[in-house]
Amino acid sequence: MKLKVTVFILAVSMLITGCKSEEDAKPKEKAIETSSKVEEKQFSNAFPLSGIGTNEEPEGRAVAVMINNHPDARPQSGLSQADIVYEMLAEAEVTRFLAVYQSEKPEKVGPVRSARDYYIKLAKGLDALFIAHGYSPDAKALLAGGYVDHLNGIAYDGTLFKRVDFRKAPHNSYITYKNIEKGAEDNSFNLDSQPDSFTFLTKEQLKDLQGNPAPSVMISYGSKVFDVTFEYDEESGKYKRFSGGEQTVEYEKETPVLLDNIFIIEASHQVVDNKGRRDINLENGGKGYLLQKGKMNEVQWQNKDGHIVPIKNGAEIGLVPGKTWVNVIPDQPGLIESVSVDSE
Repeated sequence: MKLKVTVFILAVSMLITGCKSEEDAKPKEKAIETSSKVEEKQFSNAFPLSGIGTNEEPEGRAVAVMINNHPDARPQSGLSQADIVYEMLAEAEVTRFLAVYQSEKPEKVGPVRSARDYYIKLAKGLDALFIAHGYSPDAKALLAGGYVDHLNGIAYDGTLFKRVDFRKAPHNSYITYKNIEKGAEDNSFNLDSQPDSFTFLTKEQLKDLQGNPAPSVMISYGSKVFDVTFEYDEESGKYKRFSGGEQTVEYEKETPVLLDNIFIIEASHQVVDNKGRRDINLENGGKGYLLQKGKMNEVQWQNKDGHIVPIKNGAEIGLVPGKTWVNVIPDQPGLIESVSVDSE
């Protein structure tokens, strides 16, 4: 009888030991604790265009790439890794992106599209290397005059810029980051100097963030194909982007574009030719909306030394550290007519 009891106790002991071993192998609560500690970690530096903390020196020049937003160019490559994306009308009701990289270097970016002068001026304000494939007459004049360091697919089609076979021209030009660096080296462009930093909110300021509820916002550019919707995701604390009813994701892995700041500004637009190209005034400032963490504030915007920044009560407002998307809309009809905010 004693032998049976001893065997039973031994078996139970082995079973408990085995269960503990299996539990120890699972990362359960410890993973959550580790993640929390990482978020609370104090960093010695921060990237200037995203405000994300780093212990490394955030060296490296910004690179600004003109990215196609035609429906035949979607989904694009590289948008989720941009620190800032500026979305503006390029011609008629067609919008185009200027994606600015500094904290991350995407393997491939595109489709790359032609330049407009106001995109070039934004790149210049960030001291960025400007990348495009083609140009409008005004943009060509700026580039030819040496206004900004640049690489253009007109000169490097088939070398630095490659045509993919799964899309048709003019929606099939791509460039890798390695080729951007190669082009910069070949042209003796400096890629070391980092841009001036934007202003970012501290952890304490984030806790006290105020504003009207803004879980969803829709921006009209006059065509459903180019209308934009941003929806706030409570779980991630970020905004998802939708264009023409489809979520904006990466072409290769369908990684979603997730954003921390949505900055919508109105600016004067003037049509300058029969193709519907425009002149957009990004110097004089004006009205804007700033969406952060599911909340919206009415603000003004100013161009401060080339940086488009939000202003309230005469002071610059900090951005949430992370990714920023800037939508520029015509001041006629303006914010009230072009932007619809769902507050529920």
